Amino acid sequence: MPTVVIADDDDLMRAGLTELISVDPAIEVVGHAATGRHAVDTARRLHPDLVLMDVRMPDLDGIAATRELTATTPDVRVLILTTFEQDDYIFGALRAGASGFLLKRTRPEDLIAAIHTVAAGEALLSPTVTRRVIDRMAQQPTPDLHDQPRLSTLTPREREVLALIARGMSNREIAATLVVEESTVRTHVKRVLMKLALRDRVHAVILAYETGLIRPAGGRPGTGIS
Repeated sequence: MPTVVIADDDDLMRAGLTELISVDPAIEVVGHAATGRHAVDTARRLHPDLVLMDVRMPDLDGIAATRELTATTPDVRVLILTTFEQDDYIFGALRAGASGFLLKRTRPEDLIAAIHTVAAGEALLSPTVTRRVIDRMAQQPTPDLHDQPRLSTLTPREREVLALIARGMSNREIAATLVVEESTVRTHVKRVLMKLALRDRVHAVILAYETGLIRPAGGRPGTGIS
């Protein structure tokens, strides 16, 4: 049963989210926080599976709170839930270690499904945010050469899988592209995330573009992927 802390500075929003989430008996809301600092302290104390985190909060904003929480308590995952679909919020949250980013206009059933997904260790973004992540990372002007040695730990097949993840492909689509079983792809994905010390697929996308593993045009050397 996923346990959740709800962090939002709006009393009515916290109450509404609690009531909404409580419709699913398989999720337990174990705590609330009205500021970013309170969210970090509460999560450290209660150790929930997931913190449902607003961005605009007093004392410590949701992005800074996410960065502090994921650095010190990495097994507590963060799902950002905000009204604002701004690039600075999206990329700030993801680089801070958030595993999901949804808008408050998300349908209730989709929010509940997202909580289960992120609590289970997967990443999740709204469809519009997913496209913006890939488009934004594809516009990176220069690769970060400092991170490139990390890729040397991957086998050629794992590098290929990482490149396809960065194209936004699902495991099923990667399996079809490489003509292998989906279970084989799942194994490769797990190894990629483990070797690169990445929390999830979203952060794999960011790393792939930032290191120049793939580029928006012309692919990357030696793979034919473009």
